[in-house]
Amino acid sequence: MGNDLPEIKLVFDEPKLKKKTPRHIADFSPEQRKDLAVELGLPAFRANQVSNHYFTHLSSNPQTWSDIPADLRETLAELFIPKLIELVRSVTCDNGMTRKDLWRLHDGVLVESVLMRYTDRTTVCISSQAGCGMNCPFCATGQAGLTRNLTAGEITEQIVAAARSCASGELPGGPTRLSNIVFMGMGEPLANYNSVMRSLRNITDPNPHGLGISARSVTVSTVGLVNGIERLINEGLPVTLAISLHTPDDELRNSLVPINSRWKVKEVLQAADAYAEKTGRRYSIEYAMIKDINDQTWRADLLGRLLKNRNAHVNLIPLNPTPGSKWTASRPEDEAEFVRILESYGVPTTVRDTRGREIEGACGQLAAAFIK
Repeated sequence: MGNDLPEIKLVFDEPKLKKKTPRHIADFSPEQRKDLAVELGLPAFRANQVSNHYFTHLSSNPQTWSDIPADLRETLAELFIPKLIELVRSVTCDNGMTRKDLWRLHDGVLVESVLMRYTDRTTVCISSQAGCGMNCPFCATGQAGLTRNLTAGEITEQIVAAARSCASGELPGGPTRLSNIVFMGMGEPLANYNSVMRSLRNITDPNPHGLGISARSVTVSTVGLVNGIERLINEGLPVTLAISLHTPDDELRNSLVPINSRWKVKEVLQAADAYAEKTGRRYSIEYAMIKDINDQTWRADLLGRLLKNRNAHVNLIPLNPTPGSKWTASRPEDEAEFVRILESYGVPTTVRDTRGREIEGACGQLAAAFIK
């Protein structure tokens, strides 16, 4: 068709944005992508071609798009896959097996992702918001407050960048496939529901419309937005639901996780139970172990009684302290006793691998340090 197309700049306009975010193919469903192509005066199949290069071949370089006329490639790239994120800094640890990337978005906002290679999988932890409005006092991102939601394109770009790094052999051990995605970076995913849902479809839709990664390999974490969990129940996507509980009693949780003033522990667990019943998926209870704050034996006992006979698994997380914070990780002996008590109730319990401590691994730390 040639490159004589009208100059059209697609933008995502959200009141909170200081600058408009360019729209990206990842912001649209497969059908919407074809409709967009037609609106731009292009054959619908051009959208499928760009999707195939982006999601299947992980290519954002139009010069490699050999099935598209050379004089059309740059135009399609500008219209469908504008540059949304730019790498500012990468830091590594664990002999290069853990890498934290700091991204600058089009308006200068900073977000983070973490890529981790294990013997049996490669996982990326991605951000869904710039900052976070949940105000949890032990979290670096929560201390920073919410700057804005990310678009589906900005979220998906983090994932595609990680998949590209895996495929090109940037991590030790040679080329591999990105196998797992966790929404546990900056932000509360269910507070940016529509963009996160579009991103989940981009992850799980088969090639060429998405990355073709199983929903069972995706984890969505929430501090307990019950209305978001209820919406997720009806999406037909059996992702793993992770509840950031951090304490079983409402009194302490009101201060550790302020949204608890809206939805109490009982309501959050009931919503998680409904999700497990509908999807058949066991949910995860995330519990940051904070010295002398939430690691007492009586809290372990209460948590065990709450979760006994529920389709839940507890993931204890040794706290990764943030600079200047009064919070620190529990003593090893207290952590071990916590595990023992939970297991005495028959509650499956693991302690998370504490990767990334030496590279400011807690979400928000690298961005905060860079700004300073």
